[in-house]
Amino acid sequence: MKQDSKHSLKGMKFSVLDLVPVAQGNTHLQSMENSLALAQHVERLGYDRFWISEHHNMDTLVSSATPLLIGYVAQGTKSIRVGSGGVMLPNHAPLLVAEQFGTLETLYPGRIDLGLGRAPGTDQLTAKALRRDRPETVHDFPRDIGELQTYFSSENRNAAVRAIPGEGLDIPLYLLGSSTFSAQLAGIKGLPYAFASHFAPTHLHDALRLYHQNFQPSKQCNTPYTIACVNVIAADTDEKAKLLETSLQQLALGIIRNTRKPLAPPVESMDGLWHPLEKVQVEKMMHYSFAGSKETVRKQLASFVEATRVDEVMVVSHIYNHEDRLRSYELLSTIFKE
Repeated sequence: MKQDSKHSLKGMKFSVLDLVPVAQGNTHLQSMENSLALAQHVERLGYDRFWISEHHNMDTLVSSATPLLIGYVAQGTKSIRVGSGGVMLPNHAPLLVAEQFGTLETLYPGRIDLGLGRAPGTDQLTAKALRRDRPETVHDFPRDIGELQTYFSSENRNAAVRAIPGEGLDIPLYLLGSSTFSAQLAGIKGLPYAFASHFAPTHLHDALRLYHQNFQPSKQCNTPYTIACVNVIAADTDEKAKLLETSLQQLALGIIRNTRKPLAPPVESMDGLWHPLEKVQVEKMMHYSFAGSKETVRKQLASFVEATRVDEVMVVSHIYNHEDRLRSYELLSTIFKE
């Protein structure tokens, strides 16, 4: 099937998801500084947005105070959109989120995105500590989104509770998901939808289908808009990319074993580090991981875009060496420019 121009790689929107990973031997400060350097790098390369995801109680990531990091990156860049990929809304009062992102949009007008997730972004014990015993039900997420939209609306100016700053600001909302629930909700609310296929590939196609089926035009979106996040590790040769990919594989293995540690250096072979069943589990989790030279990654991404028909590809790259990570995004940028 021939791709139409909207769904070809050339000229397509490419963005970055950063979890602010901690590589072995790096301090938390170095990890944050590397994320800023990455944002500055991809801004120069023409990427559209740079999102930071909220995670808590993990030795491997330091993205817990997401709005603070968004401000840090926005202050250190000039034009790239910066946002959350996402804020885990069950952890926060909608009013607080509206005030935080209203402040960010006031400081960096026209550059702030607010991606919203339904998961806690952590373990249940930590989620309880964040929520202070507030029970979470299936109805809370849609209701919280509606409350957040109310705080951002100009019509709320006469209400008893207002978000200042935030009220009347044009801050685009995105719903994030790894299952079909948020896909249907995003469609019904007429919001853009981003799927976490970089670690939860199983329901990608079902979620995209349900999003389109349920889409209703809204003030923010007249037509559906979809983003899919994938793992990409590009290098000058296929062999080097496969070597660099072993850091991602070790990270995924730690998730499966619940023994999460900082991002490890690459190894010559994963043999002996994982059992056959663990290898299968990692490969299933990382199904949408594309590693190779520029030409190899180009072919893989072209097939992915043709199969999904997404409007934007968001890339996360777990690469141990900072310079190798910068090089990966540089090589990738040439794919959507050529």
